[in-house]
Amino acid sequence: MLRKITAWYSQLLNWLLVFSVAVLIIPVSLQIFSRYTQLIPAYIWTEEMARFLFIWMVMIGAMVGVREGSHFEVDVWPDLGAKATAALQLASGAFILLFAFVFLWAGWEFTRFAWNRVSELADLPLWMIHVAWPVTGLTWFVFQSERMWDAAMVLAGRAQLKVEPKHLEAAE
Repeated sequence: MLRKITAWYSQLLNWLLVFSVAVLIIPVSLQIFSRYTQLIPAYIWTEEMARFLFIWMVMIGAMVGVREGSHFEVDVWPDLGAKATAALQLASGAFILLFAFVFLWAGWEFTRFAWNRVSELADLPLWMIHVAWPVTGLTWFVFQSERMWDAAMVLAGRAQLKVEPKHLEAAE
């Protein structure tokens, strides 16, 4: 049941990522167009809107990256056995959970600070932007806990390691 919910949430995040990139094109295009032509006035709010959309786009991308196990991945180890790989995933996952906790705790304080404030140009409530940090932290916590559970099952001998293809193979 929990796997179905996290899979659905992951799909929602993927769609929100596509949507945020698509919507980001509008204010950025207006900014560029207004710089090089006198046909439309320079829109100041577009810079602020682009910045806010960019923040959400990065945070959603980071959430998806943790779900897929590719965000914090650095391949420096040789190919290890299944149990050694699972143990390494558990150790690195503990650090990701630490970062998730920092994002959740500090992000909540960040959001509380912005609760009754509005942005200067677009007059948007700032908490809508700042809430991206605790949402990201909570999402990382859920997704990484799920990945760590899988690694613990491999370590306990109750599951097999899912072998994911390498993203880039060396040309021969």
